[in-house]
Amino acid sequence: MEGIAVTTYIENEETLKRVDGNLLLCNQTSSDFKGIGKVFSSAIGRKHQLDDDMRAKSKASNKRRSIFNIKNNILFAGDPHGFFQPLIDAVKKHRPAAVILMGDMQLKQRLEVCLDEIIGLTKIYWIPGNHDYEEPYYSNLFNSSLAANNLDGRVVEIAGVRVAGLGGTFKGKIWYPKDNQGMRHKTRDGFYQQLPSNQIKRGDKKSDGYSLGRLKLGYEGAIWPEDYDRMLKMNADILVTHESPRQEEKGFDALADLGEKMGIELIVHGHLHHYYKDVLDNGIQVFGTPEAGVIDLSGRLL
Repeated sequence: MEGIAVTTYIENEETLKRVDGNLLLCNQTSSDFKGIGKVFSSAIGRKHQLDDDMRAKSKASNKRRSIFNIKNNILFAGDPHGFFQPLIDAVKKHRPAAVILMGDMQLKQRLEVCLDEIIGLTKIYWIPGNHDYEEPYYSNLFNSSLAANNLDGRVVEIAGVRVAGLGGTFKGKIWYPKDNQGMRHKTRDGFYQQLPSNQIKRGDKKSDGYSLGRLKLGYEGAIWPEDYDRMLKMNADILVTHESPRQEEKGFDALADLGEKMGIELIVHGHLHHYYKDVLDNGIQVFGTPEAGVIDLSGRLL
């Protein structure tokens, strides 16, 4: 009778069959089920844990859907290198809430001049690339009327989505994760203090934080460990970077790790001029943007 009762219980709790194979032996006598209470207790505990895990995954899945289903609300523009017509055409056609430029604008005029046709049609955000730390491109970007929309090193809510930005590139003299030499210089101040005078750009105001001037633009365009460490404490849905996080020859695990620590669902990057969609080892989706090309929030090339 006890054996029948146990069998009936197991048949009504299919989950327990999967959780603990020991419960599948249902034709035993009552003496064979000595200690069955402990087995059931263990199995039921595991079932509750599975239920909790499923609810957590479902919640995460719903969050992902809420981000990726907002097609065309945010567009991502691959490195323009002075050619903005594809972005202008995409904004006029799709009317997104915002666009984000992935760096390497190489502006021959101020950014607002180059994008005059879409000023007022959408919000324009950007991160700097390595070429944006060359003159005259630097001044035309960082002194433009859109300078405040630089996402580098911060999180901004855009079209209901939290977007974090990390511009620039890894530099061997500062930090180049692939050479296994660690962070040579964590802070700008520390690096600045040990530079010879010919590596310092003089004539700038003291208010910029340096007593003699400021770093040359090439150094300013580095990914600095102090910025990386600060971003580790932030949370966001999307991370836009100039460098690639792909765990391959041209990508950096440090960016994939940053995305994971920040709770990122999607990383979008420029720099490589290669359009692709992939999933990193840590489960984060990644989109690469093509040179001067435009993609939407689903990764579709427009």
